[in-house]
Amino acid sequence: MNEDAKKTALRMIPYGMYVLTTKSNSSDEVDAATVNWVTQTSFNPPLVAVGVKADSKTHQFVKDTNVFAVNVISGEQINTAFTFFKTQEREGDSIGGEQFELGTETGCPLLLNAPAWWECKVVGEVAIGDHTLFVGEVVEAGVRREENAILMRDHNLNYGG
Repeated sequence: MNEDAKKTALRMIPYGMYVLTTKSNSSDEVDAATVNWVTQTSFNPPLVAVGVKADSKTHQFVKDTNVFAVNVISGEQINTAFTFFKTQEREGDSIGGEQFELGTETGCPLLLNAPAWWECKVVGEVAIGDHTLFVGEVVEAGVRREENAILMRDHNLNYGG
């Protein structure tokens, strides 16, 4: 296989960028990570699927708690995506410099600057390769303002492939 052609072809999939947040089962520790493999998989019940790197703290927290939240990143928030490419520590009610409130249904952080968010409870998973695909039922959602989500191709971001 031509590796360059494979990467170029796979990078043509139109991904969005999101910040997945979760929490620890045993403390008030929270975690956030930039993710791009997110899609709605069912209308009734409302289900979404998200890919999470298997060797990450985010993955462990989702496995332990069976909850996560997805925070939409707007086109003007590309720096937020870069912030959560690496692990950030909680400081009061912020993580990575982003203020949050805890979700009422899951207790996961909801970024106050995110245009929209949804809280999920895990209802299934598939662990193959270096990521796990978690399927979550949307149990709460909110819109703070209507904006277009960030798309990787609009900013020449290359994440995997």
